[in-house]
Amino acid sequence: MTTINDIAKRANVSRTTVSRALNNSGYVSEEARKRIMKIVEETGYMPNQSAKSLRTKRSGVIGVILPRLSTETSTRVVNGINEVLAKEGFQILLTDTELDRKKEIEYIRLLKSRHVDGIILLATNVNDELIQTIRNVDLPFLAIGQDLPEVTSLVYDDYHASADLTNMLIHKGHHKIAFIGVSRDDPSVGIMREQAFRDVMEREGGEINEHWMGTGDFSIDSGYEEMKKILRASGKKRPSAVYAVTDRMAIGAMEYLKEQGYRIPEDMAVVGIGASSLSQYVSPSLTTIDYFNKRAGQQAAELLLAKLKDEKVDQKFELTYRLILRDSV
Repeated sequence: MTTINDIAKRANVSRTTVSRALNNSGYVSEEARKRIMKIVEETGYMPNQSAKSLRTKRSGVIGVILPRLSTETSTRVVNGINEVLAKEGFQILLTDTELDRKKEIEYIRLLKSRHVDGIILLATNVNDELIQTIRNVDLPFLAIGQDLPEVTSLVYDDYHASADLTNMLIHKGHHKIAFIGVSRDDPSVGIMREQAFRDVMEREGGEINEHWMGTGDFSIDSGYEEMKKILRASGKKRPSAVYAVTDRMAIGAMEYLKEQGYRIPEDMAVVGIGASSLSQYVSPSLTTIDYFNKRAGQQAAELLLAKLKDEKVDQKFELTYRLILRDSV
């Protein structure tokens, strides 16, 4: 097995010079660097991560906890995180809670036991046990999507994004709007988006009908089923638009409406949130909110790196968004 001493001997440089070249730290002439890297490539040399960890007191690994690995939002955020961390020599260790609050706690503890250097959590809830667990692990920690007390948090502007979406529907002439939300255990998606909807509807004279209010679980199937329940409970008095708090649920609602012979948007306008790839390819294309998820991941990684360097980091960051008006309205 090739060692760092072998690399140094073949390149005719010191062991320290090889180490500097591999870790991109300290001065190494360009000629020596090229010679070293060529030998590394030829030999397939891999640095001993355990030895490196002992020297630096770091594992070079960041734990990332996702609510669902399969969603496009998670994929975009992870891409952003990895793009920034990889440039700094870090790897990421992914875990998937499948929206199970107990797993969220378990994985924080598990990642601590794996000696990760820090944790990024795509948070879906806020509770005392979660906050206490984060305190106990005593690691650089960052949350995306929820405002967690005492934790550096990147939050989406759910209230104003939801308000803008509702206002747009009203200004398009829709005062009877159905709403498909999610569990209120999720403060950002389950509470803030619904509260903004209700506030705007009340302020603008829209009709809030509890028969037109549904609760899904983020999935396409739940959007389909909730749309079915809303129309069956409505009788002859039906909404002219439906606002689902995620694209996937909005697409499910669209499918049910189309099956029942509704024309979108002529008979029923539909909007969602998330700017998923699918939203632009469904027919008609879906009006939605883009939260710039990849940029959120990049910013989260940059902030975590700052925390690892013991730099002062603000507690809360609010992320931007844009409304994308398409054919479903």
